[in-house]
Amino acid sequence: MTRVLFVSNGHGEAAIAQRIASELLALAPAIAADHLALVGEGTFDGLREVGPRRAMPSGGLIAMLNLRNIARDLRSGLLALTAAQYRFLRGARGAYDAVVAIGDVYALLMSLVPGSPVVFVGTAKSVNVAPYGPVEERVLRRARAVFVRDDATAARLRAHGVGVEPAANVIVDLFSEPEDARARAAFEGFQPSLVLLPGSRESAYDDAQFLLRVVRDLARERPALGAVLSVARSLDASRFEAQARDAGWSVVPGADPLAPFALRDGDRDVVRAWRGPLGTLLAGAALAMGQAGTANEAAAAAGVPVVAFERGRDRKTAWYRKRQSGLLGEALAILPGDERGVEGVRALLDDAPRRARMGAVGRERMGVPGGARRIAERIASVAAGSTA
Repeated sequence: MTRVLFVSNGHGEAAIAQRIASELLALAPAIAADHLALVGEGTFDGLREVGPRRAMPSGGLIAMLNLRNIARDLRSGLLALTAAQYRFLRGARGAYDAVVAIGDVYALLMSLVPGSPVVFVGTAKSVNVAPYGPVEERVLRRARAVFVRDDATAARLRAHGVGVEPAANVIVDLFSEPEDARARAAFEGFQPSLVLLPGSRESAYDDAQFLLRVVRDLARERPALGAVLSVARSLDASRFEAQARDAGWSVVPGADPLAPFALRDGDRDVVRAWRGPLGTLLAGAALAMGQAGTANEAAAAAGVPVVAFERGRDRKTAWYRKRQSGLLGEALAILPGDERGVEGVRALLDDAPRRARMGAVGRERMGVPGGARRIAERIASVAAGSTA
């Protein structure tokens, strides 16, 4: 039996692994696909979770020498976890026909340990924000096939002698979902309609409460405005409910597990929760307010203008939002996390031409769909021993 191991280095990267794996299994149902999550615990359909894994306080945000997050992770056993993952990969020599590294060069280095041919799917770097450096390029040359997220990054690597496949940004495919009547119903009566993307890490609970305050301020002056709160399946919907109730919202339980509750301010629904696929929501949104990573990029790929807020806590990880701004360009507006930010959203809601420009830039920056299928086809050829 052909066996493939996916190694991911982040929450969004794990979702990308699952999306590529679904295409791979559609091409070759007999393949056995395993998944090692270097960050987080991971539970995805079609992938068998293997190896040591554990959620860390940072949620994987330790790049650019974020010393506070690094210290928290070290106290939680990061070094022991990394050593255990290395031992697992070393013990997997000869067990896999191909290994797929998804994330950054650290994920690639770990994926090289078993000695199997490696396909690298780079999600973290782009010439739009941070190009691969000389040391990273040397590591990339050790992969059998290399995919990066945009054409400009691929062209730069080729100019430096690194063999790169045509660019493929799986985030564009990640949230390509068929229309869902339940998702449309979540926006019923809202004009304009917003989507709230607090993310999938522990910080999402606090970020959601901030976003809800912004929505309440806007809705009190725009009586038809409403929002749908995307609740990641890795998070606890009841905790969002409890925090909203403590903040003065009236919580109305929902009968549909995908729409677990609504929030009222007065006598109407202002916010509805959604636990289903994010992609089904994006077509109905005029604007996304997001403190997320991958979900913000997904909204941009769908042509939805995105707003993120600079909050006091976020200054410690300002590099992350700066990176996202570089990737998305004008598709992302970064606003202050205070009343000036609310004013910025008001202005954007009243500026349809700007929102249209943001949507067009988002589609252009994120690229076209189909990357997951092309990567899966290359993985299948590498696992079969082909050099095509």
